[in-house]
Amino acid sequence: MQKHADFAEFVELTPGAAVTLNRHGWRAKCLQRLIRLDLPVPRTVALPCETVRAIAAGQMPDTQALAAIFGPDLLVSVRSSPENPEWGGPGTVLNVGMNDAMHAILTDSHGREAADALYLRFVQNYATHVARLDPDMFHAEPGPQALSAALAAYRAETDEDFPQSPARQLAEVLRSMARAWEGTTARLLRQAKGAPLEAVLGLVVQEMALGIGPGLSGSGTIQFVDSVTGLPQITGRFRGQSQGRKASVETLFLTQDPRGASLEEAAPAVFEELRHYGAACRAKLREEMQLEFAVEGGKVAVIDAVRVVRSSRASVKIAVALASDGIISREDALLRVEPRALSELLHYQVDPRAARDRLALGIPASPGAATGKIVFTAAAAQASAARDEPCILVRRETSPEDIRGMHAAVAVLTERGGVTSHAAVIARGLGLPCIVGCTDIQINGRDRTLRGPKGRIFREGEVITVDGTSGEVLVGAAEMLEPALDDAFRTLLRWADNVRDIGVRANADTPDDARTARMFEAEGIGLARTEHMFFDEDRLTVMREMIFADTANDRRIALERLLPMQRADFMALFDIMAGLPVCIRLFDPPLHEFLPHDREGMRELAEALDRPLSEVTRRVEALSEFNPMLGMRGVRLGVTVPEIYDMQVRAIFEATIEASKRGAPVVPEIMIPLVSASREVEIVKTRIDSVAAAVKTEMKADFTYRLGVMVETPRAALRAGEIAEHAHFLSFGTNDLTQMTYGLSRDDAGRFMSNYVNQGVYAEDPFHILDVEGVGELLLIGAGRGRAARPDVTISVCGEHGGNPESIAFCRAAGFDYVSCSPFRVPVARLAAAHFALLAPKGRSGL
Repeated sequence: MQKHADFAEFVELTPGAAVTLNRHGWRAKCLQRLIRLDLPVPRTVALPCETVRAIAAGQMPDTQALAAIFGPDLLVSVRSSPENPEWGGPGTVLNVGMNDAMHAILTDSHGREAADALYLRFVQNYATHVARLDPDMFHAEPGPQALSAALAAYRAETDEDFPQSPARQLAEVLRSMARAWEGTTARLLRQAKGAPLEAVLGLVVQEMALGIGPGLSGSGTIQFVDSVTGLPQITGRFRGQSQGRKASVETLFLTQDPRGASLEEAAPAVFEELRHYGAACRAKLREEMQLEFAVEGGKVAVIDAVRVVRSSRASVKIAVALASDGIISREDALLRVEPRALSELLHYQVDPRAARDRLALGIPASPGAATGKIVFTAAAAQASAARDEPCILVRRETSPEDIRGMHAAVAVLTERGGVTSHAAVIARGLGLPCIVGCTDIQINGRDRTLRGPKGRIFREGEVITVDGTSGEVLVGAAEMLEPALDDAFRTLLRWADNVRDIGVRANADTPDDARTARMFEAEGIGLARTEHMFFDEDRLTVMREMIFADTANDRRIALERLLPMQRADFMALFDIMAGLPVCIRLFDPPLHEFLPHDREGMRELAEALDRPLSEVTRRVEALSEFNPMLGMRGVRLGVTVPEIYDMQVRAIFEATIEASKRGAPVVPEIMIPLVSASREVEIVKTRIDSVAAAVKTEMKADFTYRLGVMVETPRAALRAGEIAEHAHFLSFGTNDLTQMTYGLSRDDAGRFMSNYVNQGVYAEDPFHILDVEGVGELLLIGAGRGRAARPDVTISVCGEHGGNPESIAFCRAAGFDYVSCSPFRVPVARLAAAHFALLAPKGRSGL
């Protein structure tokens, strides 16, 4: 064996050969494992990365010695073998060693037509990919004169005959593949796939298994699970070759099929042999593999094996099946499923096997897919839902006034916005497929038309499909896969719950949200946003009457009409959660969100309130603010308009008593939003305690409650020690905390955020991935100071980041008690938490 420096230039694959993944690559290591399983792998030689780098630099190995391993009639393939198969690599070159002498041998053994076809294919491949000649000159289809024409074209372009030395051919192929790997384009492509800058490439030289000859011959692939569903199913293809006076090709089904002949019927022994090899790979390689094979005269050769490509639902099914059969551990099964992949299982998905007519591409903001008629307003969406006609709400961008329309729609599509825009956040909470920032389309609300690329126009009522997983807007109704909430899904999450060490709750505002949270086995509600309960038509009018009230007593009278509605809301949440904790955030948004902003809306409001239009207009203008999200909202309303919070906490306490009578005892958690000073908490707490005492007296019943603070201002994080003295829990609202820390609106950030990330200003969109250096530092300071003042204080995160795996890792490492996220992100959070517990088995570091 030839040596170069301190390593072998190449090594023949045997069970005991010194082959490693990081030097020889995944394909070489996989083939060695197949050899150890006694699979019939053709003779194979592996070149390590050091040899490949030397070849790229112009230092060739002893190709004569390499060729000699395969004997005098060399006919081989050369395949790439990077460390990670995801990194790609140069394409395979087949039939290296094909020359006039080999052509003559194959003509005698297999017939002229087969020999011509093999030689022609190699000349075409060599000319275009190794000699880098014009592909158009070597594009001829097989025929009596095609081979001679190709050889003549090669001679004309290079002024020399096609190389006849197998060793020279092999050397040129190796040099071409090594240099292709080192090229600038190849580097950029693999780095985009996550490969490191110095990613290594090995090469594999393997004796050709031609798959032609007398008797049953051919080649194909076979796998034993379906790539989409993960269910046991033999799939693949087999192209059979028959030799006679004239060669012919016949594609056979693998298993018996009424549509035509099959390998199982034509060669049952071969078929059973392949089944045996598949089972051996599954048991010993601990993975579902796709085998590439060739058959010559009924004799099988296994050329290669790769991990079966699989969808998210197949990943879950395969991992659970392998663990259930004792082939891998439950912990290994958990780590084999990417947490984010679970999002696809919770919703309908566009079938990847079906044809699709793509209209536009936007930002995938909420996973899943849905088909419906286009509507352009919330009112149209509600009307469509009332007719039981699925609809897709299409807007330039959504606002709080669109929430009822979003509830009625099956999907949302917006022209503007990013992954943390209003449409994206609400859609994820509702479990609606959503695409935002779809700049390929132009929406004309007046004409109610949607214009796509190339002048394609769609009008209200026409059908489209929104694929919130890929970001594609498709024309018409696409073929769908149903959600995969099956036994495998539930089993995997049960295993995750056994190992994770941080709690997972759900953000849930409605009974439907709460039921979804229970279905996904959330450990309670970490955030119930009460303001979303006021947008129903019957409540919105009462809410507006309260806003227009001139005195505290008038406000109280209006709120008394809302009291039974709120009480019913809370009772429903308590009943559904059946004793699990429910954290209710008191009223948060500025009051102007409940008022109309256009002339027609103000006129309707004037009629409903029986007030002059001028008075309504003045009041709306008076309530407008230059920056409402930093104005009169949250606890500031609780201090200045205390009647709102009084009504809400009374509704909570009355619902607590009634729900406790019917089921498990309820201990509600009441959260004060947008706090920035401990005095705010003291004022609100005093009124809450007063209402609690009154309710206990009136209803002659006792109950307890826990009071907490939503930490979403930087000052609250810095003064968390003082605030914690009055609170049982601190829940970080990272949505607003990120906005205030950056001085940046999440609704507007999408317009330039991609530019910032691309230029390295921010590593990631801070509204999508928690900024651990800035916002995270505030979380650590707040949690540390809060616990120093009150060691038993509960610490959590209830912003959108709570369902993000990277953010969960931070919260777990910081020793937080739980995270809370949208109901449809609960499974992702449960699995992500299990991953981090398994990858850090010594436990959490705490603060």
